[in-house]
Amino acid sequence: MAPSAVPYQQGWPQPRELDHENLLQVTEEFAAASRRAFDAGFKVLEAHFAHGYLLHQFLSPLSNRRTDEFGGSLENRARFPLMVIRAMRAAWPAHLPLFVRLSVVDWADGGLDLDESLTLASWLKEAGVDLVDCSSGSVVPKEKIPLSPGYHAPFARQIRERTGMATGVVGLIFDPTLASALIQDGSADFIFLARAMLRDPYWPRTAAAVLQATNDIDIPTQYRWALERSL
Repeated sequence: MAPSAVPYQQGWPQPRELDHENLLQVTEEFAAASRRAFDAGFKVLEAHFAHGYLLHQFLSPLSNRRTDEFGGSLENRARFPLMVIRAMRAAWPAHLPLFVRLSVVDWADGGLDLDESLTLASWLKEAGVDLVDCSSGSVVPKEKIPLSPGYHAPFARQIRERTGMATGVVGLIFDPTLASALIQDGSADFIFLARAMLRDPYWPRTAAAVLQATNDIDIPTQYRWALERSL
């Protein structure tokens, strides 16, 4: 299922366009998943508006070719994702944070851009979202992504400064010094790690040693010498 019956690229399956009844059903499924997450003991919830997943597909004019009230203008393209967020916020306790991972830009001509994402971030804030986790791309195959460590940080800074929304940043952040600098210079409130943690599950302790902050984290006494002494 998708906003429009448009395959990702030639040779891929053609999805079925969601009708209004489907949209209501999917919205309720997101709300039900939110309730299950709370019942399971989770304390933070994140909705995925990025990387070609369904809600990103609605936001991007590259994948959303609809001509009804859920397609065309940004307001229309955001209508269904905002329905989902409001349903999730209603199902998720008010005192617990709700995040959105957002592909801020599509890195392709005619796609979602920073100006639209700034407007969307304001709408998300009004809908009860607490933080935008800034990523990008992955909705069309021919993207031109300028990869470099922390390359989403300028997007996170713009959203943070211009909307007042808390932000997180992800993207080739392996170096603890870079991670710390992005927090210190006001680019973001949080650093999100994926491959860095898969490669090194002890990355937070490694980072604490690099940043000389081992006293700030809870480390078993038996482990401290391994982090604080080089010999």
